[in-house]
Order: sequence, then C-alpha cells, then structure tokens
Amino acid sequence: MLDICLLGTGGMMPLPYRWLTSLMARYNGTGILIDCGEGTQIALKEKGWSPKPIDIICFTHYHADHISGLPGMLLTMGNAERTQPILLIGPKGLTKVVNALRVIAPELPFEINCMELSQTEQEIHFDGFRIEAYRVNHNVLCYGYNIVVERIGKFDVQRAMQLNIPKNYWNRLQKGEIIETEEGTFTPDMVLGAPRKGIKVTYCTDTRPTEGIVRNAAGADLFICEGMYGEPEKLQKAREYKHMTFYEAAELAKRAAVREMWLTHYSPSLIHPEEYMREVRKIFPNAVAAKDGRSIDLMFEET
Repeated sequence: MLDICLLGTGGMMPLPYRWLTSLMARYNGTGILIDCGEGTQIALKEKGWSPKPIDIICFTHYHADHISGLPGMLLTMGNAERTQPILLIGPKGLTKVVNALRVIAPELPFEINCMELSQTEQEIHFDGFRIEAYRVNHNVLCYGYNIVVERIGKFDVQRAMQLNIPKNYWNRLQKGEIIETEEGTFTPDMVLGAPRKGIKVTYCTDTRPTEGIVRNAAGADLFICEGMYGEPEKLQKAREYKHMTFYEAAELAKRAAVREMWLTHYSPSLIHPEEYMREVRKIFPNAVAAKDGRSIDLMFEET
C-alpha cells in the first residue's frame, strides 16, 4: 500500500486556507516528501503525520514556494530525535542551495546527502520502489517525479516443487535473491511469473505541457498536476510565466490515460477552483480540484 497526502495546494505564497504545494508519500516504513515550501511542517502536523520518518525529500526546483520550508522541517526532524541520514534529490545546484538554507539550521543530529539530477530523465532505485525524475518546461530548471512501487511476479509453488527447490529457499527467491548451493544455483526467474502491475503516482508542477509529461505519466494511478489558472482567459498568462491552466492539465491526463487527476498549485487569486471543474471534466472526467490534506491509500490490484 502507498499512502499519499497532498499537504498543500497553493502556489507562490501560503494563504490562511491553503498551504504551499507539497506531497507526502509513505511506503513500507519509508517517507517521501516532494517539495517543501513555507508551512509544510504545519500542514504535516495538521494531517497528523510525523516528520521523523521522512527519508527522502525531492525538489522540483528552487523557487521559494517549493523549498523555503526546508530549514524548519530539518530542525523539526532533529528535535524529534532523528539520527538516520536523509537523502535530498533535486536539479543541479541542490548542494549549494541547501548549504545556504542551512545557515539557520547548522547543527543537526543526522547526516544530509544531496543527489543532484544530471539527466533529462533519471531513475533512483530503493528497496521495493523507485523514483523517476523527468525534466519539464518552466522558466528555471525544473523536474517532475514519479513514485513507482514495483511488484514482482507471483510465486509458482508447483514450479518450485517440480524443480525440487528446498522450501527454506522459497522466501529468499521471492525477495529476488540468487541462491548458490552445492546442488546448483537457484534464481528468482525459475519460480516467479511475469512482473505484475504495481502502483504509480506522478507529480508535476510549474511547467508548460510537454510530451515528456505525457510519456512519464502514462498509465499512472494518480496524476497530481499543476493547475495554476482555472480562468480560460488566463491562458496567455500561463504561457508567459510557464505554468498551466486546468484545461491543459486535463488534456495531459487524457492523453496519458491516467486513472485519476488531482489539480494543485493554484494561483493565490484563484479562490474557488471547483467553480471551473465542470468544463475540466468534459475533457477528463476523473479530475478533482484538490484541497489541502486530500489523501488516498493506493493498493495493488487483485490478481
């Protein structure tokens, strides 16, 4: 199961009723945060989730509304007696930006490791899941992210018995381990079927529509996409400042054949996003004007 919470849905500045855009994901004891604008730690507390198990923080880019909450978040994690290292992932320049922000958070009880993205598309693999980063089109270097929970093939008990593989090796093979014994070598492909459908969440803000977004979001269970403007007359403004309208986001969701889309990163002037959703759903029916704290538990499909 992959727990997802959109902690905040605002762009540019926090408002009394809307925190800045940030996503929190939890999988198998690992916490993943994407973006950390001002107020993110308050939004996390309002959700009732702890910052202590956050192991990875990904940044789309380094505009203040996406990273200015980092020093406070790190201090809060330190005050929660965290000692395990944390991994920060982001575009080129991450180390310099983090070091500058840490002037006000110089002493922490845990190590910070920075990974700077160097490719147009890049995968980072972890235990049981991976993060996929892909470059988008904003007025500064900016990336979108996928969180993909992998799912191995089903264990074939009959096949394992036919091959006379001892039962005490079954669990290790199911976990992907290669086992070498005096009788020979046992490999996972001997007893596992084809990989099954996993879980995929795509997160994308601060960009114009691109083919790369369509390709990387393809088939996502959840597509969280910026909708800076709901007003149709603001299309030219979206083009000028390298953002998107609700309708452009809906077209991306339609073309990528995602299961569900949540809009986020609203302009401060956009008070009631839901007022524009009727037209949006004519393009992509399963679209939601997300509010702060919107959550979902994504489960594997039954097979």
